[in-house]
Amino acid sequence: MGKKLILMRHAKSSWDDPRQEDHARPLNPRGRRSARAMGDWLRRMGHVPDAVLSSDAQRTRETAALLGFEAVPQFTDRLYHAGASRMLEVLRGASGDCVLMIGHNPGIADFAGRIVAAAPAHPRFFDYPTCATLVAEVPQAEWDAVCFGSARVLEFAVPREVG
Repeated sequence: MGKKLILMRHAKSSWDDPRQEDHARPLNPRGRRSARAMGDWLRRMGHVPDAVLSSDAQRTRETAALLGFEAVPQFTDRLYHAGASRMLEVLRGASGDCVLMIGHNPGIADFAGRIVAAAPAHPRFFDYPTCATLVAEVPQAEWDAVCFGSARVLEFAVPREVG
């Protein structure tokens, strides 16, 4: 039996203060609602992570907290605006059977597209809007063996579909 990977883009962030540094931008009200909705959806679908790897940006921290999972997130600057290759490196150091990674576009969209053997027939998969979530099964028994093109899509959804 392989492992389960959940890839989520952070929820919608606030642009209220144009002087605010990108790393410090918080979620806006819609983003907070979306993060809660995606956490509820993942639980309903039986996809509960036992490990969470996340960018250390404020909006990814808030997204992780609002999902409401028991797993304590590991926040790292290695996932802040990381590309697909860096995300794969971080994932290869993961532990647990179901890992949730929270990141940013364009990296998370590229990583999702490259990790799966076949993309889902969803119109929003390739642009990966805020809080978009892919659930995939990887056939490898250990995370350090995971490679591009090996995962099988189980679910893909955006917040407006799950509320």
